[in-house]
Amino acid sequence: MLAQRKSRKSVLLTSLLLLSVFALLVAPTAAFAEAVTDYEFASPLFDLAIAPDGSLLVADAGSGVVKLHHDTGTLVAALPGVAGIVPVGQEVIWAVTGGGEGETSGKLFLITHGKTRLIADISGFEAEVNPDGGIIDSNPYAVEQTPSGKALVVDAGGNSLLMVDRKGKMDWVATFPSQLASTANFKNLLGCPDAPPEIAFYCDLPEALPAEAVPTSVVVGPDGAYYVGELTGFPGAVGISRVWRIEPGTLHAECGVSPACSVVASGFTSVVDLTFGPDGTLYVLEMDEASFMAIELTFFGLPGLAQGGTLNACSPVSGSCSEVATDLDIPLAVAVDQHGMIFAAVQALIPGAAQVVTLP
Repeated sequence: MLAQRKSRKSVLLTSLLLLSVFALLVAPTAAFAEAVTDYEFASPLFDLAIAPDGSLLVADAGSGVVKLHHDTGTLVAALPGVAGIVPVGQEVIWAVTGGGEGETSGKLFLITHGKTRLIADISGFEAEVNPDGGIIDSNPYAVEQTPSGKALVVDAGGNSLLMVDRKGKMDWVATFPSQLASTANFKNLLGCPDAPPEIAFYCDLPEALPAEAVPTSVVVGPDGAYYVGELTGFPGAVGISRVWRIEPGTLHAECGVSPACSVVASGFTSVVDLTFGPDGTLYVLEMDEASFMAIELTFFGLPGLAQGGTLNACSPVSGSCSEVATDLDIPLAVAVDQHGMIFAAVQALIPGAAQVVTLP
């Protein structure tokens, strides 16, 4: 049941069979610049990154890491389930896989010239250490590299930020707190008080419930600090997702009480990715203005609820933001190259429709 799930981004774990069944229920992508390539992704597309040679790397969970160069797509490394990537050298890439039961699930890898090497078991660390002290649940979702060459991994299921060196030594940097969230948006999406009979009992939920942070993104800023965006889990309230700043070198910080953590931007809905532009602008990508629940409920047979996602350009100093693009259909990832060109993965959960586009 939805209310009983630890607030990992459960929509991202929905069966691809269900996704294909409901693909026709998703509105066409709004008018952008032309798609970067006609390469057919297996999807879902969970991450984008700019390689040192200027090409675009795509984390295609259906197949692995794909390189887009001169309008051509090439599978660089087969790694089904890949959720987050960051290039750290010429043809060297950190990659994490999402949680699950597969042999390669919940792991951190280093890809070198197309060869994949296991570095650490992220889900195993959650099971053994459980930094946030909640229900054991792991869904590694994003990865970044520190200036010292270590990997930063966001575990959306574990509500934690981890640090791993190339020998696999791991520790936790920070955990992220729950917050009280209104159930009004969820009930509105269900059509309460006239929700379908099989889910009408959700209309009796209290006015507010604790919502876990569900961190989905991490990026190192120009100041060396770690910036983390949170989806904010069930019940999918609007306007309460935040971007945290964690002091570089931090270990074992409980954000919300630790002085090493601060909220630098807030008021978002279902943040799924962060990236910095060459001018120091922090780009914040929201999955949907009606929250991730609008997408998830589409896949449970309630179509037409999504309002579209938004890309915001923010100052990490003042926290002020402006909208760059709106009405994005299921966007999950954003990347900005050295020239300021913005790329986004849209319809990112839909087989046969997922694509990478440029934004104005």
